Amino acid sequence: MSLVVRTTGGAVEGVALDGLNVFKGIPFAAPPDGPLRFRAPEPAPGWEGVRPARAFGAAPPQLPLVPGMPRFWNPEDGLDCLTVNVWTPGGGSDRLPVMVWIYGGGWKSGTSSDPAYDGAVLARGGVVMVTFNYRVGFEGFGTVPGAPANRGFLDQIAALRWVRENIAAFGGDPDNVTVFGESGGGASVAALLSAPAARGLFRRAIVQSIAGRYLPREESERIAALTAEALGITPEELAGVAPEDLLSVQDAPLAAMAADPGAWTTPETITSFSPVIDGVTVVDKPWLALRTGVARDIDLISGFTHDEFTMFAIDRGLIRPSASALVRSLPALAGMAVGRFRDRKSPRAPRVKRRVGTVDLAATAGHLGLDASAPADYRAAYPGLSDARLYTVMYSDALFRMPALWLAEAHTAAGGVSHVYDFTWPSPALGGALGACHTVDIPATLGNTSSPLASFVLAGRPPSAGYDRMSEQLRAAWIAFAATGDPGWPPFTAEDSLTRIWDVEPTVTADPLGASRRIWKQLSGL
Repeated sequence: MSLVVRTTGGAVEGVALDGLNVFKGIPFAAPPDGPLRFRAPEPAPGWEGVRPARAFGAAPPQLPLVPGMPRFWNPEDGLDCLTVNVWTPGGGSDRLPVMVWIYGGGWKSGTSSDPAYDGAVLARGGVVMVTFNYRVGFEGFGTVPGAPANRGFLDQIAALRWVRENIAAFGGDPDNVTVFGESGGGASVAALLSAPAARGLFRRAIVQSIAGRYLPREESERIAALTAEALGITPEELAGVAPEDLLSVQDAPLAAMAADPGAWTTPETITSFSPVIDGVTVVDKPWLALRTGVARDIDLISGFTHDEFTMFAIDRGLIRPSASALVRSLPALAGMAVGRFRDRKSPRAPRVKRRVGTVDLAATAGHLGLDASAPADYRAAYPGLSDARLYTVMYSDALFRMPALWLAEAHTAAGGVSHVYDFTWPSPALGGALGACHTVDIPATLGNTSSPLASFVLAGRPPSAGYDRMSEQLRAAWIAFAATGDPGWPPFTAEDSLTRIWDVEPTVTADPLGASRRIWKQLSGL
């Protein structure tokens, strides 16, 4: 295949890399700056001649998700962030399966230039791999009077439209596109299943650790008002605030959310941002929207990591790694921050003060909308766990595990084909305290075991032979699914709920979270 490919915007030139042709930083939409800021994405201006496509475009405005992690955006980088990247092993006539990755990051961080999301390993498995940027934080999901909601989703749809129109020139099959993503990326994929503007843009979907929080418009408006209050302005003035100033107060609403959790749809203070149920792009919570059969022609994988909430519980002081485990993990923690650190001039949002070390399971059940019997039901279902561990299980269910299962249930009930998995491989980081935590599946999925994220997940050690074998099997399953719709284990049904268990020795079991499903049945809406 030639290193020069003609796209709808003009010709681009990539680089050859170990059997692949790689193209980075191709615009799929105009920079969302000036009059286009807080608007739906507009087509990218075309260009004459051949445009170099050898470096990632700028990241969207964001702060590091955790202090000390790499800094991907600085104010001088500007807003020209809507770019796409392609790794391809094929030529213009090959029509290989296409896999499009959508990153997560709490809706407030993430960029396709993160080394964890490099597409080379999957592309070498015989697919055309695509990643792209979309707006995060207030730029992408904050409510601005007069502006469309869910601008980050509109960016995603524009990127998928670019794939539809251009991927054949890179050796991909535009009629065989699989979208996949983790956390906020998984929630994006779930919402796109029923988004009217996304119809026909993909054939299959893999939802990893869906972040199951979708806000009514009123709550998003309250968050915008709290943000404006922190800046000393009115909500109507938010559109004129510089990105770095919005970043400086992006977590300000979390204090109000933590102070009165019962007043919010999801009483959790991980992020101020979530998709808005606007009836246009997000028509409803995805597991409810799929009941209509709107996506029954799209094959689905939906799953989760087994211990989704442990890293957040550690942040709250509810789970405490031993001092020796923390010391042993220092090299891996340093690896997460290698290269770039937040400088002293960076805006720093106030931290939310939390009560740590204690939990009230009855209050937690009430905040989550569960019956008063839920704490006792959890104790019976998960005997021997401390209250802190039960709290962690409850939030793992509330935010990730149950929405993932509800999505598969709804899709299957409406006539679609679903497959479910539970990623149970435990990270050795922090002395094993994390278990199979949120994000632990990303290095296994994309095969990037030298990225900073992988260094943390693997506790700074080289991957074991068992881990490598599991990762190869998982990637082979994802690629087979992208090619044929069959990942290699039986479909999910309401009767047996067969689930792939991803561990060093993958297995299939029936309904591993049956107890949690029964506790949450009343709130599923199914």
